[in-house]
Amino acid sequence: MIARGDQRYDVVTVGRIGVDIYPLQDGVGLEDVETFGKYLGGSATNVAIAAAQHGLRTAVITATGDDPFGRYAHRELRRLGVDDRLVARVPELKTPVTFCEIFPPDDFPLYFYRDPIAPDLAITDADLDLEAIASARIFWATVTGLSRQPSRSTHHTAWQARGRAPFTILDLDYRPMFWPSPAEATTEVGRALEQVTVAVGNREECEIAVGETDPHRAADALLERGVELAIVKQGPRGVLAKTPEETVEVAPYRVEVVNGLGAGDGFGGALCYGLLQGWDLERVIRFANVAGAIVATRRECSTAMPTTAEVDAIVKELDRVHA
Repeated sequence: MIARGDQRYDVVTVGRIGVDIYPLQDGVGLEDVETFGKYLGGSATNVAIAAAQHGLRTAVITATGDDPFGRYAHRELRRLGVDDRLVARVPELKTPVTFCEIFPPDDFPLYFYRDPIAPDLAITDADLDLEAIASARIFWATVTGLSRQPSRSTHHTAWQARGRAPFTILDLDYRPMFWPSPAEATTEVGRALEQVTVAVGNREECEIAVGETDPHRAADALLERGVELAIVKQGPRGVLAKTPEETVEVAPYRVEVVNGLGAGDGFGGALCYGLLQGWDLERVIRFANVAGAIVATRRECSTAMPTTAEVDAIVKELDRVHA
């Protein structure tokens, strides 16, 4: 546990952590894969790592088992620049593992091993540093954390500590296998939207959140719920971002996709960086969009997150070509 009040973070995330076991062969099912790579994973963890790649002080609130994969997760977090002092250990549970299949450009089935419950869904109020949450410049949570108790209540305790402060972000990261039904997810997302100021999701996730898949209608519906910034990711159609006063549409940055699973997390970490720089909205979204695309060109997720210099180089080249 972090010593209370001894550090102010740029970004604090809360949510999934685990170990990704990804195939080193493409275009074959898991039954035919011969070799695998091992990487740190979990959406909230990846966002924290992505933000750290941009030089931000980051921490993740989550939990692992007290097992070899848990020790690996703690070690990797520290190696990748993320404070692990808010990562609890739950001795009676095992650190989750996740397998995927890689069928580029757009088919990447995921297989989660998180039964009977993942440690990151067993976090309680005792695992929170409310001072760190309240003082963080950005607090990032995901919808997955709302799918089970006690994590669901713990998220609301964290949001109460924030008091709907600026840059309280909800990633609409909806994964149906974690929920009893879409209707329950919609209910819980609705409650969460009352606590946050920024919402980020793709069209399918927006449908769960507000019943809309059209990007503009979805963004408007999110704004009507009280968020100050709504971001709708559209994959090959780019990104839409709206505030009550401004609408920004950013064209996609086209790449040859290797694995699209970590792109949204790379987008998230870069979004945090851009928001904290005080850039105009279009620049923030362009930067995040390129960062996510870079991750899609790499096999893994956590260690695929680009540096600021890598993203800047591409943005500058795009500006040059456009000019």
